[in-house]
Amino acid sequence: MPVLSTLNGIPASPGRAGGRVVRVAEPPGEPAAGPAPADPAAEAARIGPAVEVVSQRLTARAATVSGDAREVLEATVTMVGDPALLENAQELVTGGGRPAARAVWEAANGFAEMLASMGGYLAERATDIRDVRDRIVAELLGLPAPGVADLDAPAVLVATDLAPADTAGLRPGVALALVTEQGGPTSHTAILARALGIPAVVGCAGAPGLADGAAITVDGGTGEVREVGTLDEAAAFAAAAPVAAGWDGTGRTADGRAVPLLANVGDGPGAAAAAAAGAEGVGLFRTELAFLSATEEPSAARQREVYTAVLAAFAGRPVTARTLDAGADKPLPFLSLAGEPNPALGVRGLRIARVPGVGAGVLDRQLTALAAAAAETGAELKVMAPMVATAEEARWFVQRCREHGIGSAGVMIEVPAAVLTADEIMAEVDFVSVGTNDLAQYLFAADRQSGPVAALNDPWQPALLRLLGQLGEASARTGTPVGVCGEAAADPELAPVLVGLGVASLSAGPAALAAVGARLGGLTAAQCADRARAACAAADPAAARRAVAALG
Repeated sequence: MPVLSTLNGIPASPGRAGGRVVRVAEPPGEPAAGPAPADPAAEAARIGPAVEVVSQRLTARAATVSGDAREVLEATVTMVGDPALLENAQELVTGGGRPAARAVWEAANGFAEMLASMGGYLAERATDIRDVRDRIVAELLGLPAPGVADLDAPAVLVATDLAPADTAGLRPGVALALVTEQGGPTSHTAILARALGIPAVVGCAGAPGLADGAAITVDGGTGEVREVGTLDEAAAFAAAAPVAAGWDGTGRTADGRAVPLLANVGDGPGAAAAAAAGAEGVGLFRTELAFLSATEEPSAARQREVYTAVLAAFAGRPVTARTLDAGADKPLPFLSLAGEPNPALGVRGLRIARVPGVGAGVLDRQLTALAAAAAETGAELKVMAPMVATAEEARWFVQRCREHGIGSAGVMIEVPAAVLTADEIMAEVDFVSVGTNDLAQYLFAADRQSGPVAALNDPWQPALLRLLGQLGEASARTGTPVGVCGEAAADPELAPVLVGLGVASLSAGPAALAAVGARLGGLTAAQCADRARAACAAADPAAARRAVAALG
């Protein structure tokens, strides 16, 4: 197959595809700062209806999807309707003499810059704010909405970046693959691509040079993008991809070692979809999604309703709920916290429950509601706390769970200190679960939403894998099982490496489970261990991938 050019980016969603390039429409750009409106009140009044149109469009799109895609779209809708954004924009018109489009641009940029400076989860939302900005600006200027238009034939989408609202609405088989210039392996684009089963390469610096209609191949497992001579050649590349063996719905290696394959979910519809996809349980129930858009703490009855909807989909099977993962990096109106210079390193996760007068009552009410939902549904409830760094914190949390009648309590491993003291922590808990996204971020001191350092957050980084190996060794010594619920668990080639490092269960988006299950089912536990050793001995992520691929 003649290759005209080869580009390399960051592997974001595994799989191979080939087809014609369709470039995603760029946003409208920065609107003019003048002239000042003749009637400021009338000009300001235009903003509200434009916001409403954009909100309705995104709400309609959210109604057509489920799981991670729906959660992301609903969060974006909440941002569109933020009254502070609307009020600031209107004030820039009436008090600052800006045209409506310019006012929205400036108001949204102020919010986005503030979020980006905070790091962590809030930095992730800065991209969403800019997407909201561009959609409202386009509506005010009478321009087509930015982003992905309806595709009339299968194509590979190429863009500077893709907004979550665009990625969430893509149809596998029509959107053959995604290639973006920006973004990292834990960006919303990458996460949603994996959830949808669409091959994706992000952080591809040469993407702007790919012309509309060009024939390209995309390997989401290696990050390689090639321009070839014809569409037939591109299609042949995709057709030559190895066909995965079927998965019978039980996670295990070829020689019978059980490796339960669980799902990451955030609400009842997502849990139902995960059960339909064959998930053996839930490895990560993100309970904070019931809180993020709330101005007041949800009532006990409302919390129990949300939790019951998730647990009911897995009656008799394990559901691991993560307690409220909020704090300075994910501020909630009903939790009063002083500002911090670096929220990603401040009071978040379990730490907020230990601030006097702030979060202890919230945690207790959440545990009460979870226990009640488990009793009502018959699900096998397990509860874990995020952002635990010491054995003392783990002991405190487990005691809280026991007081609420919760028999299985664990913690998230997201900071290197928790790995280095794993024996002490594991002595206090019933299980641990690794959040590979945060663990990589803290290990490499690299914000996972920062494009220039995105490659450091690659889950194939040997340093990260070696750290997981230490955790696996501690698990073997203590008998406390370790699972992985970060995005690393969704990679069919990385999953055997994780099992070889001592991981006992994997939790990922439902769309990834069949491919992961099929890959594990074709390898023995010894072959998984061989892959773990090869990956850990490599010098960098690309070398780790090559070393594992060489083992067949």
